[in-house]
Amino acid sequence: MSEQNYQLLEVAGGVPVKMWTKGVPVEAEARQQLANAARLPIVFKHIAAMPDVHLGIGATIGSVIPTVKAIIPAAVGVDIGCGMMAAKTTLRAEDLPDSLATLRSAIEKAVPHGSVPKSRGRGRDPGAWENPPDLVDQKWATLADEFDALCELHPRLEKTNNRKHLGTLGSGNHFVEVCLDEVGFVWFMLHSGSRGVGNAIGNHFIELARKDAELHQRNLPDRDLAYLEEGARYFGDYVRAVSWAQKFAMSNREVMMANLIATVRQVIAKPFESHVEAVNCHHNYVQKEHHFGEDVFVTRKGAVSARRGEMGIIPGSMGARSYIVRGLGNPESFESCSHGAGRVMSRTKAKKLYSVADQIKATEGVECRKDEGVIDEIPMAYKDIDAVMAAQKDLVEVVHTLKQVICVKG
Repeated sequence: MSEQNYQLLEVAGGVPVKMWTKGVPVEAEARQQLANAARLPIVFKHIAAMPDVHLGIGATIGSVIPTVKAIIPAAVGVDIGCGMMAAKTTLRAEDLPDSLATLRSAIEKAVPHGSVPKSRGRGRDPGAWENPPDLVDQKWATLADEFDALCELHPRLEKTNNRKHLGTLGSGNHFVEVCLDEVGFVWFMLHSGSRGVGNAIGNHFIELARKDAELHQRNLPDRDLAYLEEGARYFGDYVRAVSWAQKFAMSNREVMMANLIATVRQVIAKPFESHVEAVNCHHNYVQKEHHFGEDVFVTRKGAVSARRGEMGIIPGSMGARSYIVRGLGNPESFESCSHGAGRVMSRTKAKKLYSVADQIKATEGVECRKDEGVIDEIPMAYKDIDAVMAAQKDLVEVVHTLKQVICVKG
């Protein structure tokens, strides 16, 4: 491994934090959150902070937290399994229709997005979503039995929008994009997670972890750092539930990608291959891994696995470049990299600082929404993706550089 690119934050009474943040701003509140997590007795060796690190709930977004025989549900978060999927096609820039607005409209009709009612996913164009394809039924069939077993143990999960949300995008920073790579090939890319059911699972077990912490009178620096230990009443249930939500999220992205590709085939008559290269990766999740001679639970809250040779996706904002990357397997980061650019300001602040005119200028050349509803996603609300990539040059290598021409926001 070449020289390390991280900065060391020593934490009194805790493990150190290794921060890949050279040249990237990190707010004081995020540093405090990192220090809080570093003081937990269950944390193993050190915490790794990615260049997109910023304030979260309990734990920072953009952090990698290894723990011994315990998991922090709030560090995993409530959008369990949130992540990215990208597929390279044989289409080229010149194959795209002259009217990108027509293609964007077709995508919005094919992929339910925004506020999706219980009746089964209509997007912002009421009436556009027809009966879901067989793929939804096929995917749910692989998930249903395990979900039913979870509901027997935790009945409140049964009434969530579980199957109804399979194949839907959601809102906020979730998106679908059509991009061009550095040599003009067309890529499809999307960002989403486990939707309503993942949110319910996350909140349910965060609450149970808090109760467990109160019972054992743990002196936590933040109640959102409450953890479940192996042997605790709900630890096994949480491991099963979070694993299921991660499978749901992966399937959710696969269904949306299939619908997206089918729709593009209707708009573009030229035949094309759709998975010349494909990546589907989580960036909000936990799993058991082996690091520094120990088996530990690794929670990536806004971070991507970057084992040597492993492919990943690091998106920019809706007006900036995104990157398909290959992991370098850096052991100091627990073989991880950033999950995107990372916010530099809250959604509320972005809406106060910027106008629709600013949004129009910042997304020039991109066919996308340019209204008040997406000002909180304006590119200036995010860190400079190029600075983020430079700060993690010892974590990943860039394989492809993508620039969106169409962006559909939830």
